[in-house]
Amino acid sequence: QVHLVESGGGLVQAGGSLRLSCAISGRTFSNSTMGWFRQSPGEEREFVASITFSDTWRDGIKIYTPSVTGRFTIAADNATNTLYLQMNSLKPEDTAIYYCASGSSGGQLTTRSRIYDDWGQGTQVTVSS
Repeated sequence: QVHLVESGGGLVQAGGSLRLSCAISGRTFSNSTMGWFRQSPGEEREFVASITFSDTWRDGIKIYTPSVTGRFTIAADNATNTLYLQMNSLKPEDTAIYYCASGSSGGQLTTRSRIYDDWGQGTQVTVSS
């Protein structure tokens, strides 16, 4: 059984930084896809970033939604089985609940949520102007 637990959310001023963590149990990064999504009140859940591993992409391939490219960085620590999302230059429009997700298929370069099998409970990020 796969469990994901996010942490690191909070309140920050615009221009500030936060690092989200997602502790994963029950699945390793090998030949899998890990992602971050977010959902604001009244909005649909949207893709933020993902990293996918395969026999060809052992170090992982990362993709980002355009609105966070250059500001956010996704990373996976194999030693601790933890997924991270470093968020810099935060903007009020980044305010949302952030969810990490884990999928059992590797080599997935897609923003679609249907490839993910398991989700965390979410962590709130609030950026004040």
